[in-house]
Amino acid sequence: MNKRQFIVSALGLACASFALNASAQATIKIASLQELSGTGATVGNNFKNGMDLAIKEINAAGGILGKKIEVTHSDTQSNPGVAKGLAQKAVDDNVFAVFGPGFSGSILVSMSETKRAEIPNFTGGEAASITQQGNPYIFRTSFGQATSMPKVARYIAQNLKAMTVAVIFVNNDFGKGGRDSVSKALETFGAKVVADISTDAGQVDFSSPVLKAKQSNADVVFVYTNEEESARALRELRKQGVTKAIVGETTLTSQKVIELAGDAANGAIAHVGLTTDAPIPNMRAFRTKFEKEYRYIPDHNGIKGYTSVYIMKAGLDKAGKVDRAAFTKAMHGLQVSAAKEPGVILDVSFDDKGDLDRESFLTEVKDGKQVVKETLPALGKK
Repeated sequence: MNKRQFIVSALGLACASFALNASAQATIKIASLQELSGTGATVGNNFKNGMDLAIKEINAAGGILGKKIEVTHSDTQSNPGVAKGLAQKAVDDNVFAVFGPGFSGSILVSMSETKRAEIPNFTGGEAASITQQGNPYIFRTSFGQATSMPKVARYIAQNLKAMTVAVIFVNNDFGKGGRDSVSKALETFGAKVVADISTDAGQVDFSSPVLKAKQSNADVVFVYTNEEESARALRELRKQGVTKAIVGETTLTSQKVIELAGDAANGAIAHVGLTTDAPIPNMRAFRTKFEKEYRYIPDHNGIKGYTSVYIMKAGLDKAGKVDRAAFTKAMHGLQVSAAKEPGVILDVSFDDKGDLDRESFLTEVKDGKQVVKETLPALGKK
C-alpha cells in the first residue's frame, strides 16, 4: 500500500468510526434482562411487554432529549447465574441502563456487575435487602417488602382482628425476605405467626403445606409465593376446606393467579402496589393500550415494565443530559407527577436508597375479578 492509499484508507476508517459513534450517540441503549422462561416466565414476559409498549410510545413522540431508545431483551431463564452473565454482557455493551432481573435472587447476584460499572439498574425485585446494600445505582419499580408488609400486616391485625397467622412462603430470597418482614410487622400490631411453612420454588403439590396451615387453626393464612405456586396453594386451600381468610401480597391476586386458580381465587385478599383494576384514568388508559397491543390483560409486572421506562425518561429530563452520573443524582429524591408525565400512571417519588413511594391498593377477588377494596395513601402523605 502506497502513502496515498494509506491516507485514503485511514480517512475511510475514521469516517466509519465517526458515523458509528454518531449513530450510538443518537440512541439511548438499554438492556432488559428478564425471566422470559422458567418459573418466572409470567413475571418477565409481562415486564418486557410493558417496556416495549412504553418504548414504542416514547420513540414515536420524539424520544428522550431528542434521542430514541434502543433496547435489547435477554432471557435469564429464571436462573441467577445466567442473570449475572447477562449483566456482565450488558456492561460490556456499554448500555446506559439495565432493566431487570425481576426475581430477587437474580438481581441480588447480577447487580454487583452493574454497580461495578456504575450503570443504573431498575428492578421489580421486592426483597428488602436489595436496597440495603449501599448500591446507589439500584432503583425499584415496585414496593420493597419494608414498605408493603406493614400495610398488609395492619390490615390483618386491625381490619380482620386476627391474633394468629399461618405463613406459607417460598424458600428463596423473595419469600424469606417477605416472611421476615411480615412476621416483624405482625408482631408490631399484636399478631403472632403460629405456623411458619416453607415451600419450594416451582412446587406442584401443596397438600402438606396447606394441611400444616389448617392444623395450626390460625385466624388468617398468609400466602407469599410466586404466581403459579400461589394458584396451586389457593386450589389446595379450597380443596381442604379452609374457611379462614386468605391474605397475601401482590402475587396472590394477580391476573395470572386468577386465570390459573379459577373459582379457588375468589375471596383471596391482597395488598398490591399496582393493579390494572385501579379506578384511575391513567391506569385505565394503560390497560386499554396494553390489551390492544398484546390481546391480554396485564398484571402488575406489565405495569412495572411500562412505568419504569417512563421513570427513566423523567430522570433523564431532570438531569438534562444522557449521562449516568447526572441521571443517578437526579433519581435520588426524584418526584414525578402523573399529571405532567402520564406514563408513570401514579405520582411517584424515590428516596436516596432507590426505594419508591406511591399510592397502593387493597384488593379482593370476586367472581373471578380483582376488585379494589381501598386505596391506600403513599407513606409520605400520611
